[in-house]
Amino acid sequence: MNEARILEILSLVEEIPAGKAASYGQLAALAGMEGRARWVGWVLHHSQMYGNYPCHRVVSATGRTAPGWPEQRPLLEEEGVSFLPNGRVDMKTCAWDCRV
Repeated sequence: MNEARILEILSLVEEIPAGKAASYGQLAALAGMEGRARWVGWVLHHSQMYGNYPCHRVVSATGRTAPGWPEQRPLLEEEGVSFLPNGRVDMKTCAWDCRV
């Protein structure tokens, strides 16, 4: 993907308000790339090359945090994001209400 698409995803990440979470698929759909959730994950994994973005606010559609990133949950909790007993983000109360 070209750099413009990467920056488009990162720009969407910047729009996610503190205390909310968005899914990889939601960001892909907002960028007009339905079905490219894994690619969004790749972009976020490499986001440091483009600046500092609140990538911790992006989780799976079911609220699962990124594997291998134990700092993600504390960052979300600091912002008031609630978690279910199974360890996933409570997407019913904390999902970013941005229409796709």
